[in-house]
Amino acid sequence: MINIRLQDDERDVLAVILDKSLSGLSDEIAHTDARDYKDFLKERKDTLVKIRKLLHYEG
Repeated sequence: MINIRLQDDERDVLAVILDKSLSGLSDEIAHTDARDYKDFLKERKDTLVKIRKLLHYEG
């Protein structure tokens, strides 16, 4: 496990970036027909959601 210390402004910027990525992934998942790629995107989304939650709990 890695621990990263972020200033409040750095955490906020990272949260915004994650939120935008999550939104984009949701759209891409909805418009993807290839099953393998859709599964990959869902796993990626789950990982980003976990990271986003960690940022929330840290703050």
